[in-house]
Amino acid sequence: MGLSQATQSVWEPVRVTNPDGRSPFVILCDHASNHIPAPYGRLGLQPDDLQKHIAWDPGALGVSQVMSTLLDAPLVESRVSRLIIDCNRPLQAPDLIPSTSELTVVPANVDLNDQEKQRRIAISHQPYHASIEELAKHRADKGLPTPIYVAVHSFTPVYRGVARPWHIGIIHDDYDQVAAPLIAGLQALNQFCVGINEPYSPADRVYYTLERHASAHGLPAVMIEIRNDLITKPKEEKAWAGILSAILKEIAQAPLSTTRKAANTI
Repeated sequence: MGLSQATQSVWEPVRVTNPDGRSPFVILCDHASNHIPAPYGRLGLQPDDLQKHIAWDPGALGVSQVMSTLLDAPLVESRVSRLIIDCNRPLQAPDLIPSTSELTVVPANVDLNDQEKQRRIAISHQPYHASIEELAKHRADKGLPTPIYVAVHSFTPVYRGVARPWHIGIIHDDYDQVAAPLIAGLQALNQFCVGINEPYSPADRVYYTLERHASAHGLPAVMIEIRNDLITKPKEEKAWAGILSAILKEIAQAPLSTTRKAANTI
């Protein structure tokens, strides 16, 4: 996927914005879009289903875009619904192409053959991760800062009938150089219920993108999950992006430890 400063006039499965941003942060939005490519129709679902969390992370792209601007950071976004294929899953994951998402059966994803699986990988998964790798090489070639990856997601207030109390969750593995000060900064505001490896943790297999592009290379990273009922409007997206960007700017000004620590799971 080519790097572009401008909005693309032709639809492509990945968009890279501000590749030459001066920030060390690189924003990743794995589930930015609920777009289903034309040949797939609605995958046998109702129109309302494609507005739900099963199809994308509502609000995550809006937050990511504002953070990209405030931080002067590159942004890589997947522009294909996770119902086609989940870019934040390893290729062998059973939910890479979900036949059931939460409680919803996805008819067009049932009993897929290997040929169709490979087609889905080529449509979205491969170009998304290739774009992140291409961006890293591009920035290294230009002498730009070593990446600190920040993956932005959103989560549902209620999952399978269970209410989730957290306003925001900070997800990390045993590299917590960014997560620990980000958690501390959010907790210091005394405004939010902050989940630490909640509502998900790397043990839930939701950390693939950061494992592949950050942890595997010894690079710092953090995954941010915002409850999606808190980012339903542009002003809410801007508010959360402002809070997170301010804390991340402070983190970037301090040397990051390279010590591995045990993940703080709950």
